Amino acid sequence: MKHLGHLVLTFISFTLLSQGVLCAAENQDSFVLDNLVKEALTNNPELNAAKDRWKVYENKIVPAGSLSDPTFSFSLSNYPVDTFQGNEFAMSGKILKLAQSFPFPGKLSARREIATEQSKWFKAVWNEGRLQLTRFVKDAYYLLYYYDKSIAITQKNLQLLKDFTRLTETNYEVGKGLQQDVLKAQVEHSKLTDRLFNLSQQRDSNLAELNRLLNRPTSTQIEKLDDFEPVDIKISLADLQEDSQINRPMYAAYDSLINRYKAEKKLARLDYKPDFKVGLAYSFRESNPADGGTDFAGLEFSMNLPIFQKKRDAAVAEADSGLRMASKQYDDFQNKVHFNIHDAYTQVKKNFAQAQLYKSGIIPQARQVLEASISNYQVGKVNFFSLLDNFMTLYNYEMEYYKVLTDGQRNIARLEAETGQTMRQDMGL
Repeated sequence: MKHLGHLVLTFISFTLLSQGVLCAAENQDSFVLDNLVKEALTNNPELNAAKDRWKVYENKIVPAGSLSDPTFSFSLSNYPVDTFQGNEFAMSGKILKLAQSFPFPGKLSARREIATEQSKWFKAVWNEGRLQLTRFVKDAYYLLYYYDKSIAITQKNLQLLKDFTRLTETNYEVGKGLQQDVLKAQVEHSKLTDRLFNLSQQRDSNLAELNRLLNRPTSTQIEKLDDFEPVDIKISLADLQEDSQINRPMYAAYDSLINRYKAEKKLARLDYKPDFKVGLAYSFRESNPADGGTDFAGLEFSMNLPIFQKKRDAAVAEADSGLRMASKQYDDFQNKVHFNIHDAYTQVKKNFAQAQLYKSGIIPQARQVLEASISNYQVGKVNFFSLLDNFMTLYNYEMEYYKVLTDGQRNIARLEAETGQTMRQDMGL
């Protein structure tokens, strides 16, 4: 009975520890998480590459809307090939020419508009990347929190199972127990040990993923994670869906894609119009027998003849197709966002309700059942299998509590990424 008394004391200690675990701090402001997000937004190479890509296209705007460089030419005109003397013929001379091409009015502004909208697309993609990276960091953080709590709970239960095993072994040795009780306790201990191995491996992989997002060495440890409580959302689903069109960067990206094809269509229509070229020439004539070598000046004007219509018709049709495509992509994106917001919203509601149920109902009740089982087992009213089943039931409920608790935070992070806004103020936290 000495071992049984030790078991009861251990269980009481475990109960107090469990209550402490389940009454986590109510501070929702995670300074650790906030710092991790800031670090990722600063150091993540994929995000920085997206920013540089935006800058590449931003620097294309000015060239796209600028005139081409003027041309300058120098030539020797009408020099005899046998002597190359400039004073033998009246038309011999050195010619300087300066020319500038001018596209038809409206073409430059259309090209500038196309480049501007391309730049806006990549800027929105970069901002979208910031939003999604924040979500991924939060998701990895909350998974790491879950693994830490699960490992701690499993380690405590393994210690309790050791006490169960010692108790069954002692009872079997003195003839008060069955060998199958000993074997069952050993099997459950092995199963829980195997689960601890899996949790530890999953934690290590998740930590490596988080460090990858932070651009750190994969084995870098994270400081102690902040505790948190279950949270609910107070803003309506309809408001979240409506506000997402203002706050989600990819809406602006698809707007810029639509505007880009509109500008391309405008440019394609303008391509039916000719471009122009204006030039000035000055001829320095050599002295010759016919006259004193008076210099000549000239003015040049030319334009292309847009007579090949099929290629221009195809360019207009291409822009039309692109415009229809972009509009449908916008609609499809909006439908997906509204669905994802709806799904994440209902998931958060479910996770909050489940966490409250586990915390205030199921876990306390399961703990009471286990306490009663221990008391009844001492006096022989329940068998060991029933006691062990109640023990594992409490363990599984506590694990499930942290699963729904962290799933709630992960779904909130998903909701933030889908809506483009933080949920903290909207939840009244």
